[in-house]
Amino acid sequence: MAGGLLALLDDVAALARLAAASADDIAAAAGKAGTKTVGVVIDDAAVTPGYVVGLPPERELPIIAKIAIGSLRNKLLFILPAALLLSAFAPWALVPILMVGGLYLSFEGAEKIIKSLSGRSAIKEVAQITDPAELEARQVGSAIRTDFILSTEIMVITLNELIDNTLAEQAAALALVGLAVTVVVYGVVAVIVKMDDVGLHMMQKDGTVATLGRALVRSMPVLLKALALIGTAAMLWVGGGILVHGLAEFGLAGLEEAIHHAALAIGGGSAIVEWLVTAICAGIVGLAAGAVVAGLLHLKPGTKH
Repeated sequence: MAGGLLALLDDVAALARLAAASADDIAAAAGKAGTKTVGVVIDDAAVTPGYVVGLPPERELPIIAKIAIGSLRNKLLFILPAALLLSAFAPWALVPILMVGGLYLSFEGAEKIIKSLSGRSAIKEVAQITDPAELEARQVGSAIRTDFILSTEIMVITLNELIDNTLAEQAAALALVGLAVTVVVYGVVAVIVKMDDVGLHMMQKDGTVATLGRALVRSMPVLLKALALIGTAAMLWVGGGILVHGLAEFGLAGLEEAIHHAALAIGGGSAIVEWLVTAICAGIVGLAAGAVVAGLLHLKPGTKH
């Protein structure tokens, strides 16, 4: 009896060690894969604050919470299962799907530039909506649609780093990365959009604190404009990069090779310069592709942009 109990305890201990090892493997895999998505995560954090511009301050955090919940739903309920199924049964479909997403991001970036050049800013469009519920629903829906594309890219990049892992480990690591990215991105966004309120509160104090508060309030419009520019550039960079890499996957590697050679020639051995040249070239490709799509949509009868 005692021997049987000891044997059972040994089995339980062995299972516990196995579970701990598996958890370590999942955490390591998630960490390794997560580092590959840094560029897209930055894009997501830069794009999102623009969706609360022009909205009442008291609704900023609730709206960000709605977008965050929608983002998490995108990742865990739709993208994760779809990515695993495609990886298992139709891996050939992953690249075309990514390219469609890249084309959409390129279109979004090009459309923002077109609107800016034509004097039709997002803030002006928001100001035309007088119903608060309609305005909030519009902004949240638009943000979640853009997030879906970025989240798909994040999850697929992660999955590509987990090819040698089991299906269960892939699912667990994808879920972990999806949760971590959502918390980080929307936590940062929440801090950014409430910094002006923090500055106003600091201005009520005395001395250096008040001075810092005034500087913070004055800097927020500049920061938001900078984030809008970064977000637009990021859409074009990521979208163009997906298209270039996707073409290479289909045997049309000339463009990717030309960009690579240009980066090497201009970079002169500097990894930072080479990365910058590659990003700029990808952004140009994204702008060109997005402008074509935007132009075609503008030509469609009855379409408003």
